[in-house]
Amino acid sequence: METLNDTLRRHGFAFKKQYGQNFITDRNLLEAIVSDAGVDGSKTVLEIGTGAGALTRALSRRAARVVSYEIDRSLQAVLAETLEGCGNVEVVFRDFAREDLPALERSLGRYLVVANLPYYVTTPIIMRFVEEGKCCDGMTVMVQEEVARRFCAQAGTADYGAVTAAIARRGSCRITRTVPRTMFTPRPNVDSAVVHMDFTRGGFPVCSDAAYRMAVRCAFLSRRKTLENNLIAMLKISRPAARALLAAADVAEGVRGETLSPAQLAVLAEQLVQAGYVKEQP
Repeated sequence: METLNDTLRRHGFAFKKQYGQNFITDRNLLEAIVSDAGVDGSKTVLEIGTGAGALTRALSRRAARVVSYEIDRSLQAVLAETLEGCGNVEVVFRDFAREDLPALERSLGRYLVVANLPYYVTTPIIMRFVEEGKCCDGMTVMVQEEVARRFCAQAGTADYGAVTAAIARRGSCRITRTVPRTMFTPRPNVDSAVVHMDFTRGGFPVCSDAAYRMAVRCAFLSRRKTLENNLIAMLKISRPAARALLAAADVAEGVRGETLSPAQLAVLAEQLVQAGYVKEQP
C-alpha cells in the first residue's frame, strides 16, 4: 500500500523550508486533533496550510464544509489525488495572510479554525483571528510547544505575555496534547503541542478593544520595569498621573505589568478611557 511519502515522491514534491512544511501522517493523531476541535456535521472549518491533505481529509469526514488555504501551488497535483472524493472540501491556492478576512467571513458564516500551522506564521495568524475574527468560534492549532505554553500561561509566570492576554480576552485556552518531533515529515528541531482556544466561553467584554490593547502594551513594554514606569514611557505622562491611573485601577505601586491578570488589564483599560488617554469606541 502506497504511503503519503510515496505519493509525494511520485509527484516529485520537494519540501520547502521557506513555507515551514512539516507534514503529519499518523491517522490516530489526525483524528485526535479533529476531535479536540469539536468538529461535527454542523461545523464549517477553515484550515490554513493544507499541506499534503492528511488533516484536511480527516476534517472532511466530520465537518459540513472545509475551506483550506495552501500557499504552495506545487502541491496541486498531490492534493487532487489525496483529496479525491472529498466533495465538501475547497482548496484555495493563495497566501492566507493576504486574504480579506471580513469578506472571507461573510462567505463562511460561523466557523472553526483547525490547522497544523507553519511555525514562522503562528503568532501573526492567531493574532489576526483573535483581534479581527468576528465569526470565529474557536481555534485548534498545532504549534511549537514553547509557543503553546505562552498562549496558555498564567499571570506572573515567565511564559505570560502580551499574546496570552490577547487570547484570554477572547476566550479559554488549553493544551490538549503534546506531539513529539518524530511524528512529522520532515522532522523539525522542536516538539509541538495542540492548543484549543474556545472563543464562545471564558472571554470577557472590555470597554474598548483599543484601550485593552494599549493596557497590554503598557504592561509588557519592558518586563524589567514597573508598570508605573511603562505607563510614563508609553503614554508620555507624569509620574503623579501614572500613579493616579494605577490607583483608579486598584493596582499597587511598584508592581510589574506581567503580574496583572487579563481581567485586571481590562480594568486598567477602562481607566485609560476614563482619563482620556484612549478615545472610547463608538
